[in-house]
Amino acid sequence: MNIDIAGLPADRIVFSVSPLTELGNALHALSEPGHHPGLHGWATATSSALEPGLADRLLEAEFLWRHSFSDVFMPFAGIPGGDGRPGATLAEDLDILDRLDDERFVTTALEFTCAGLYGDGAASPLTDPAMRDRALELAAARGPRQVRFTQRLLADPAPVRRWIRRLFEDCDQAFFADTWRRVSVQLAADARYKTQVLRHKGVREALGAVSAALTLDEEAGTLSVDKLSEARTTAVDPDLGTGLTLMPSSFGWPHLMVVYAPGWRPVIQYPVRLPDLPAPASVELLQRRMEALAHPMRMRLCRNLARSAYTTGELADSHRITAPEVSRHLSVLKKAGLITTRRRGRYVLHQLDLTVVARIGSDFLEGVLR
Repeated sequence: MNIDIAGLPADRIVFSVSPLTELGNALHALSEPGHHPGLHGWATATSSALEPGLADRLLEAEFLWRHSFSDVFMPFAGIPGGDGRPGATLAEDLDILDRLDDERFVTTALEFTCAGLYGDGAASPLTDPAMRDRALELAAARGPRQVRFTQRLLADPAPVRRWIRRLFEDCDQAFFADTWRRVSVQLAADARYKTQVLRHKGVREALGAVSAALTLDEEAGTLSVDKLSEARTTAVDPDLGTGLTLMPSSFGWPHLMVVYAPGWRPVIQYPVRLPDLPAPASVELLQRRMEALAHPMRMRLCRNLARSAYTTGELADSHRITAPEVSRHLSVLKKAGLITTRRRGRYVLHQLDLTVVARIGSDFLEGVLR
């Protein structure tokens, strides 16, 4: 995923925090606790304390945050010519959400059914009959709750918008106000720190402090985000407002979310790094590791290398293949960072890095969820 930032002044890059965006992350964690193992305790306690009526309403709308993260949680990015800053309070964020016109709100709220069309800047289902039919068809594939929501939204957006705002306000009263008071201090401190890095050390250092998944090509004026999804957007658009917003999240790990819809300001929401978590593997490295382990002979070699250190000759004798063949397989494993090599006298010993291999499952999960 690439963001064009050629010619973007540093003062148009904003680090900020948003109560509404973090509420969306918290709701996602409640719906998908398996994505967030570090939040199991919070999710269990919060879910068990929910009043049944509110729990039912959350279930009715959870497709807005469970499987896809609707941009209704980042409305400040959809205000043409805006400064890229969210509200200081949830009420202010919701006021910004109210400022989105109906077409933009509806298209965003239906992102769960037509994410691909949404990202391509397709016509609004409010005004285009073909898109309306397509939205209802895609909603039907998702389930009856999605169909009812889509029908209500397309018939009259106003009451649905009021219903969603009231739902978020009730979440705030039930659990999120206390949660926000607890996490907002850390998030604000992170945003202030990275703003200082941006001012004093420049864009490259600031982006490097955000995530290893961000790569800046200053010559091309491109910011690359290491995600499996493929998309391109720009932070330099004189008609829509120039700028890039970066937002820390306490509930977001392992997701690294990017707003890239046409007509919306690009936003990167990144998880605040926890000191006990290793740096995430790149998508390219993860793919290389999985391909390396997919070969039957390399899997058999790993069976030996997981138990002890072996020389090339020992592995060749054990598996009845030539030493050059073993060397080629070891080279693939080494390029993938799966084995370590050390010299003992005239012998070179190879061994599987068990710590790295043990991380592959979580690396894969983090990679596809990023």
